[in-house]
Amino acid sequence: MEIDKAIGIFDSGVGGLTVMKEVIKELPFEDIIYFGDIARTPYGSKSKETVTKYAREIVHFLSSQGVKIIVVACNTVTSFALETLRQEFRLPIIGVIKPGVKKAVEIAGNKRVGVIGTEGTILSGAYQREIKSIQPSVEIISISCPLFVPIVEEGWIDTEVSNLVASEYLAPLKTKKIDTLILGCTHYPMLKKVIQKVIGDGVKLVDSATQVAIETKDVLSKNGLIRESNRKATHKFYVSDLPPKFKELAKRFLGEEIREVIKIDMSEFVK
Repeated sequence: MEIDKAIGIFDSGVGGLTVMKEVIKELPFEDIIYFGDIARTPYGSKSKETVTKYAREIVHFLSSQGVKIIVVACNTVTSFALETLRQEFRLPIIGVIKPGVKKAVEIAGNKRVGVIGTEGTILSGAYQREIKSIQPSVEIISISCPLFVPIVEEGWIDTEVSNLVASEYLAPLKTKKIDTLILGCTHYPMLKKVIQKVIGDGVKLVDSATQVAIETKDVLSKNGLIRESNRKATHKFYVSDLPPKFKELAKRFLGEEIREVIKIDMSEFVK
């Protein structure tokens, strides 16, 4: 039955695990299949054509696993390929940009919103377009923060390094006196405490992972696809390469050990 199928979540690497963690909170009885494209990460510096090609292959893989919905837990893929994926595949596909933008516009007091993300996400203009489509009067200040990802993956979450880098990146946003800041990369929630400390308590942070989980629940509910039974869910992890560090990073992101990670040959899913 459709209702018994898993939720598919994918990212260019491990950052999407912050989305998975929030989905588990919202939908504790749902099976989840997670795919991390470890072999080809990062996506943030790649072209739209390349990112779209990779995303298409991953959705083919997840479709072969019989998922009922796919969450694109990658801002770069959402920026470059979401509409193409929705046109080519029949199942519901949710991106990470719109849910966060809706929340940010809703709570922005002075209509001055900051966005931080990878270089690819910021240069794509996807957040800017989405915000303007909802509220044209909002002023947007966008900053790429490429060092945040390696800082998170090295485990330097609340260190002198992370504080210094955050202070450097966020200075222009403080000058502009934003009152709302969108964390436009799935790694960034791991640095939420540091970012909040640097940007100031007066700025509201929008964690897209939380908003995406809520959106996923809404879409499944509208389609009658939520499992209500009090059952133990299964979580499966697939990657395109298998570095020993994946399990270590996954434990840090999810807060729990994962037993098995399966390596997939993505050449089988090239169309």
